[in-house]
Amino acid sequence: MKTDFPNITILGGGLLGGSMALALAELENPPTVRLWARKEETVEAALKLGISGITSDLAEAVKQANLIILSVPVGAMAPLVSSCLEAGLRDGCLITDVGSVKRVPHRRISPLLKGLGIRFIGSHPMAGSERNGLSAVTATLFQNAACLLTNDDGAPAELAAALERFWKQIGCRTSWMSAAIHDELVARISHLPHLVAACAARVCLKDPSEGRFGGGGLRDTTRVAAGNPTMWAEIVIENREALIGLLEETISDLGEILASLENTNQEKARQWLVTAKQRRDPLNSIQ
Repeated sequence: MKTDFPNITILGGGLLGGSMALALAELENPPTVRLWARKEETVEAALKLGISGITSDLAEAVKQANLIILSVPVGAMAPLVSSCLEAGLRDGCLITDVGSVKRVPHRRISPLLKGLGIRFIGSHPMAGSERNGLSAVTATLFQNAACLLTNDDGAPAELAAALERFWKQIGCRTSWMSAAIHDELVARISHLPHLVAACAARVCLKDPSEGRFGGGGLRDTTRVAAGNPTMWAEIVIENREALIGLLEETISDLGEILASLENTNQEKARQWLVTAKQRRDPLNSIQ
């Protein structure tokens, strides 16, 4: 399949950026891909992994780009876009991102592009991992991953369609929604589960040495708590509007099982667990 974007620049050499470069290189008709990293040591590490087209020169990275993919923390996106414009990013380029929240990028990036022939459409491939950096990259990271797309700024339909084709080319399942709906959805299905896993790790592994007695359940329940704390602190603060109510709901729900224990009410405890099982079981059929 011919690509809509013959020159793609990925800004950020971490897990998502590096994996995307590898995935694009494996396409039948691969585009020209440039991967930008701020640090020279990241450039050297990428070259050792066989990732070509990597540079620490931002002007070199963006000069021919038809598609820019921001693969950096959300708080760094708008300043990086400003730097790209100063470095000569040309009109006609589409900018997207891989951030975990969408209202913030739309709010901060769009004003920078006003009056220019450059558009922004949000993207969120649900393909992260508790592992970080280039040491964890894989060309198959995006296979069958959901990718949530947001076009709150009204980019032309043909650009939106081209971006959707791009994500499908590297294996994603795509869905469109508003930035507000996106942030509410991921708060419930991604950000809250991370906080619950972190809470389980804090409580269950208060004495980390006891972890050696745990089985698969302990590892599965707390796995994502091993994610980058700095990155996740930024995510949950940025999406705090959606998360606060969910945390209050979680505390209230834990109060139900606590009351069952305090009242020695086994049937109430069973009903609480049945509801959880009924809601979890359908995930087993999702491929």
